[in-house]
Amino acid sequence: MTDSRFFTASGPFTLAELADISGAELIEGASSDKKFFDVASLDKAKDNEVSFLYNKALLENFKSSDAGACFVHKKHADNAPEGMALLISDDPQRSYALAANAFYPVKAPVPNIAPSAVVDDKAKIEKDVRIEAGAVIAVNAEIGHRCHIFPNVVIGEGVIIGDDCVIGAGASLSHCMLGNKVYVYTGVRIGQDGFGFVMSEDGHLKIPQLGRVVIGNDVEIGANTCIDRGACGDTKIDSGCRIDNLVQIGHNVHLGCGCVIVAQVGISGSTKFEDFAAAGGQSGFAEHLNIGVGARIAAQSGVMRNVPAGVSVMGTPAIPMKEYMRQVATLGRMSRNKPK
Repeated sequence: MTDSRFFTASGPFTLAELADISGAELIEGASSDKKFFDVASLDKAKDNEVSFLYNKALLENFKSSDAGACFVHKKHADNAPEGMALLISDDPQRSYALAANAFYPVKAPVPNIAPSAVVDDKAKIEKDVRIEAGAVIAVNAEIGHRCHIFPNVVIGEGVIIGDDCVIGAGASLSHCMLGNKVYVYTGVRIGQDGFGFVMSEDGHLKIPQLGRVVIGNDVEIGANTCIDRGACGDTKIDSGCRIDNLVQIGHNVHLGCGCVIVAQVGISGSTKFEDFAAAGGQSGFAEHLNIGVGARIAAQSGVMRNVPAGVSVMGTPAIPMKEYMRQVATLGRMSRNKPK
């Protein structure tokens, strides 16, 4: 059961409606008109709530769960406790996510501009936007329909924000253009100067950063992440990307569609991720690299050369995962067999 101070559930939904929403198949014999009022974890769910089993490590929780219904793969269906209605799915986690979104849909903000917000007369703000206390919107900025600008946000001169965007508290945006349905979490920095200078014993000479940050549609940018604008040309984040908290993206980086970048990753300037590449937490990337379509970078890897499409790498310097595991196994055998 979610905390009603923070979340308000829609519904209820019948079992048949949940099956239709989620694309799951209702197991034969289940009461299709039974109503469900919320979603919950296997160990907390009650008879009028729906849960899901996505990992076999939770199988014991599933066997003893009081959930009235559960999204589950057919290979685990025989482990269900008596009386539990089953919603069979090839991807129970996705089915659960669809149901949870039905219970907790994203609602359009109530339009309002707080009296303490500072909005320049030449900013273009659609009438259905909500701007909270302390926000600052500079000259010639544009904010699209149904956007929600949280407290103390700073939106710089000329910034363009599309429709249905959320800009979290304390975030700052400059020299950037956002598409539709972009979610910028608390404390994000977008469009600041890149780390560009010429090193010299006479002093480090700054290189003017003359590009922008261009972000596509349906992108999430996690709390306290920083995205530098391009030095010459643009930094680009294409549609569908998911960027976790505390990520550093350097100038002129290009993330293709659907890339996933996990917490504390650092990407040096001009490195390109092709579509649906993914980087694990705390991995780091040298500059001017190409990470191929669907490549996977394991956590804490140090990537110093290009990664071909579809290849998984790990370690520092990063090498193909199977090769890395062979090296680890070899070192393990050597350490066990060393002469006494």
